[in-house]
Amino acid sequence: MLDEADRRILRQMLADPGADAGTLAFRAGVTAATLSRRLDRLRERGILRGIEARVNWRALGYEVEVSLRFTLDKTEPRAFDVFTAAARDVPEVTEIQTFLGSVDIRLSVIARDMAHWQQIYRDRILPLPHVTDIEPLMLVATLKDSAELPL
Repeated sequence: MLDEADRRILRQMLADPGADAGTLAFRAGVTAATLSRRLDRLRERGILRGIEARVNWRALGYEVEVSLRFTLDKTEPRAFDVFTAAARDVPEVTEIQTFLGSVDIRLSVIARDMAHWQQIYRDRILPLPHVTDIEPLMLVATLKDSAELPL
């Protein structure tokens, strides 16, 4: 699927996402033209979806991060769709994931402090539709946060 040059390019992109094309080509051991062609091919194949900014929420004053695990009312046929639509409208929700098993959906929520978290929880989380159970997990520390792959 990937040859060694593609792997080198992806490793370098993961190591330094902000590197310019010339630096990336040099570090990957390819020419700028080769880099451009290979990046286009990786995008066309759906391997490379794009480049994104990773915002440090704590640097912007958001000190609290909570993971909320939800179980939804499975007797309601549209519960999932209605819940996810409402959850998308909560500005402090940074991630929505779905699961198979006893937990249906997980939300990541950020807040400035505990008072802000309580306000979000009361005003925006508790009113979400079709919830039968909520389990909040307060983030204490992130021990690994990496997008690196074994390439």
